[in-house]
Amino acid sequence: MVNLRELVAYTDDLLEIHRFKDYCPNGLQVEGRTDVRRLVTGVTASQALIDAAIKQKADVLLVHHGYFWKGEDARIVGTKRRRIQSLLDAGISLLAYHLPLDAHPVYGNNAQLGERLGLTVEGQFGDSDPAIGLYGVLKQAATAETFAAEIGKVLQRTPLHIPGDAREIQRVAWCSGAAQGYIEKAQELGVDAYISGEISEQTVHFARETGLHYFAAGHHATERYGAWSLGQHLAQLFGLEYEFIDIDNPV
Repeated sequence: MVNLRELVAYTDDLLEIHRFKDYCPNGLQVEGRTDVRRLVTGVTASQALIDAAIKQKADVLLVHHGYFWKGEDARIVGTKRRRIQSLLDAGISLLAYHLPLDAHPVYGNNAQLGERLGLTVEGQFGDSDPAIGLYGVLKQAATAETFAAEIGKVLQRTPLHIPGDAREIQRVAWCSGAAQGYIEKAQELGVDAYISGEISEQTVHFARETGLHYFAAGHHATERYGAWSLGQHLAQLFGLEYEFIDIDNPV
C-alpha cells in the first residue's frame, strides 16, 4: 500500500513532467481515495476502461490519454461528465501522462516499442523539446515484408506499409501515436524506414517520393506498452496489486 500523494510525486519525478510543454496536464487529473492498494493501467481513460477498473476495484487508474486537452470544451458535460462521475463515485484517482510517457528512456512508449521490435536506440529526434522520437538499428537487416510481418506479430495487428525503394531495412526511426508529421525529420536522418501510429494522406506521397519505407502501425497499438511497463514498475516498487487492461481500438 502507498499514499496517493507519494505515488503521484514519485511518478511525476520519474517521468520529469516539468520538462514538457504538453497539450494536457500531466499527473493527477482526478483525485480519489488516499490509500492505494490496487493499480490499473491502460491507454485511454474511456468509459470502457473506467468500468473495467471499477470491476477490478482499482484505487488508481493510470493512462496515457486522460482529460482536459488544450482547445477542448472545458465544461464537464456529456461523456466527460459520465466518465468523471464514474471515477468519483468509485473513489478512483486518474493519473495521466502524455508526452512524458512517450519520451521516457525505459518505460516510455517509444523505448518499449523499440525494444519489442529488436531495435537498438542510437538517438532521439523530433520537433518537441525534449524530443520524443527515436532512431536506431536492427541487429540484422530485413526485407520490408519481413519487417512488416514482425511488426504485425509484436503488435497483434497488420501495419499499413507504404513501400519505399528496393533496399533492405536496417536503420529505423519511430514515434508512437499521431507522429506521422515527423516523417520528414526521419527521412533527414537517412534511415531506411519510419514507423508511427497514425497516417495522413500526404504521408503516403512523401514516402513514395523519397523511397522511405513507411509503416502506420496504429495509434493505440504502438502506445500499449508504456502504461503497461510503468505500471509494472510502480507495482513492484510499492507492493501494489496490478493489472493492465487493453481496451481494443482499431485506430
